[in-house]
This record gives sequence, C-alpha cells and structure tokens, in this order.
Amino acid sequence: MTYHGEKTKDTFFKMNVDTLIHARWIIPVEPANTVYENYSIAIKNDSIEGILPTDDARKKFSALEEHNLDQHAIIPGLINAHTHAAMTLLRGLADDLPLMEWLNKHIWPAEQKWVNPEFVKDGTEIAVAEMIRGGTTCFNDMYFFPDQTAEVCANVGMRVVVGLILIDFPTAWANDPDEYLLKGEQVHDTYRHNPLVNTAFAPHAPYTVSDEPLKRIYVVAEELDIPIHMHIHETAFEVEQSIEQYGKRPLQRLSELGLISPRMLAVHMTQLEQSEIEQLVKLGVSVAHCPESNLKLASGFCPAAQLHNAGVNVCIGTDGTASNNDLDMIGEMRIAAILAKGVANDSTVLDAHTTLKMATLNGAKALGLNESIGSLKKGKQADIVAINLNQLETAPLYEPLSQIIYAGNREQVSDVWIAGKQVLKNRELTTMEYSRLMEKAKSWETKIKG
Repeated sequence: MTYHGEKTKDTFFKMNVDTLIHARWIIPVEPANTVYENYSIAIKNDSIEGILPTDDARKKFSALEEHNLDQHAIIPGLINAHTHAAMTLLRGLADDLPLMEWLNKHIWPAEQKWVNPEFVKDGTEIAVAEMIRGGTTCFNDMYFFPDQTAEVCANVGMRVVVGLILIDFPTAWANDPDEYLLKGEQVHDTYRHNPLVNTAFAPHAPYTVSDEPLKRIYVVAEELDIPIHMHIHETAFEVEQSIEQYGKRPLQRLSELGLISPRMLAVHMTQLEQSEIEQLVKLGVSVAHCPESNLKLASGFCPAAQLHNAGVNVCIGTDGTASNNDLDMIGEMRIAAILAKGVANDSTVLDAHTTLKMATLNGAKALGLNESIGSLKKGKQADIVAINLNQLETAPLYEPLSQIIYAGNREQVSDVWIAGKQVLKNRELTTMEYSRLMEKAKSWETKIKG
C-alpha cells in the first residue's frame, strides 16, 4: 500500500478553478494500489485540474465552490459495464425462474405489451437516479428505443454508452435487421458530438441474431469506430443450442464472423474452456462480469479471477433490475470479489484494489473511454464519487478501500460529480426530482399489475 503526504512549495498567485474537494482519502486507481490521505481534487470546467495535498491545494487554487469531506473517501465514478436501464420498470416481475423460462414466458411477453418510448424514458430516468445515488457515473446500456435513453442522459447529465440494439425478430423499436441498423446509425449520428453520450452496437445474443446481420455489424462498427456489446456464453443451454444449430460453440461462430476482437465486450461468459480464455487474451476481448444476475438466474460462474490472471480485461456490470434486482455497483463489487475467491479457492484473488479497478478503469477500457474516465488523473473528466465512511457500518476503519468493498453500502455515497457537475449533493439529486420519479414508478406498477 502506498500512502502519500508530500508538500509542495507555497505559491504566490492562486489559480482559479470551479471546485475544490478536500477529502480524508483519495483512491485514484491510477497509480495502482494507491491511497492519498488528506488530499484534494481541483476541478476546472469538466476536468480534473490537479490532485495534491490539501494544504498545498488551499494555497495553489482559488475555487468558486469548496467541499470539506474530511470523513470521506473519494473514488472515480463507478462504471456499470452492462445493464438494461429501462427494465427497472420490470423489477421483481418474475423472480426465481430459469433464464429461458424467465425470458420466454414472462419478460418478452411483458416487453411486447408495454415497451414504447414512454416506458423507456420513464424506466431510464428511474434507473439513472438509482445509479447516481449509488455512485455510478457511466453505464453501458442495451435496450429498445436507445434514442430515449440517450435523451434522458443528455438532459440530466449522466454519462452513457447507448447500445444500438439488434435482434432478428420485430419489436416495438424495429421490424427487421435493416431497420435496427438504420435506426441505430441515426442515434449514433444524432449524439456523436455529445460529450456525455457514446454508442456501441448491441446485438442481443448469438441465439437471437443470425449471421448476416452480425457480418454487417462487424463492418459498420469498424467504419464508426465503436465497440460491440453482446451477451455471450451466458448459459450451458446457449452453448448446447449453438452446437446443435451451427455445429460449433458461440465464440467460435462469432470469431469466424470477425466479431471476436478488441471491440467486443462479451457479457456473462459463464461457460468457458481454457482454449477460449487463451483466445480472449490473444484477441483483446473484454468481459463484463455480472455476478449477481448470474447467481440469481443460476446461469453459472464466470471465472473472473482466472480471466483476470490470464490478462483479460474484466469489468463489472449489474445486468438489468429484472434479473438482479438492483443497480448497486458497490454491492456488485463485493459479490464479484467474494465469489471469485470461492470459485478460485484462493482468498487472495480479486483484492479490493483490483475489484475497484474492474468497476472503473477496466470498464472505461472496455468501452473505449479509458483516456477520459475510469481513474482520477489530471486532465481526465471529473467523474467523482464521495463515500462517507464515518458510520457505524464501516467502523473501526483500518483501510478505507477494503471497508468500501467488503463493508460499505450505496447509502454511504454522499456526493457525485459527472464532468465536473454535481449531480448528487449530500444524498440529494440535483438534476432530477425524486418525488416525481417515485410517482412514475408507482404509475407503471399500477398499469403493469392491471
């Protein structure tokens, strides 16, 4: 563990910045395994201007706004690498069922009946509020009406990678692969200059998208230079179905179609052979680990520690609230770390610092955003989360990050900044109205229950 407390020379002229955050601890992720004690972050416009000892920060900077968080740990904004935000409106609708029964008999029929632009807008707003209140500052989404998701995030100041969904069969969003691709490219064009909205192609899964649309996605993703985000090897049934239909496992099929590359963010990956892990390393594929959803649906265990130790970029996602049932990345980090130890039969794997990196910088890398977010460094976007550790649940306190991962909870997230703008202040949302969101949730509950 590296602790820092060096001081710099006094300065005679103060630099003007927008915000100074003085914290008991700053855990920057870069450099690795580092905790700064009694340090401050200076924010100018949307970026980090400096990270330095608090005494020096007070001498060097003059801020329009200062925050004294002397009982708090500051971490980079958490990155939810895989979710279906609008499905928040289906939270708890069909629990305790196997994946395919859950999908075929409950979720897809409900979506067919209810999903429209209003459903996606309202569900995304509720999800974004939940994520901000839990310290998530960026999420990677996969759902219908991605234009609505993008609009919500742009309006409330949430960072998002919007999945340009593609599936073989017709839905309320599009009728066929041609229309999915056309509408997806239109969303990309609309938001390509928005600093908070990025895009990724999101073919649903190998069992719902046929070869020709996947070949086209490969070509267009190269042209637009965006990632591809897909459920892969989620269950043993998926793998068996692929062998029966195509004579090969899904990863082999996708590899032959050109999709297994550094652009690919493969979600779940609970069914992997050693040769496939080696292929992922060789081809630079990222894996989104969703431990709570996998456990709840009994889909299997992603070998997260084995993947990490082999050199695969592993990040963390919650999946949607219909299968998790929350968007709590602090809770997801705890389960990811503890489950990995049990699966690997090794208590040293996925330590606290590695797990935080998975939920921040690794997620940014998987989404092609690691130059701008995922760690606290001068010049990076000011996506910042403050966690109040002065609570009984995290006392006594010997090591702040271990307390966050193994004892902390999302209720301890007090303040959140995205691109330098404060979106959560002392647990209160600043760009969204909590009571109005609760009214929307209750209204949809009444509709869907009938």
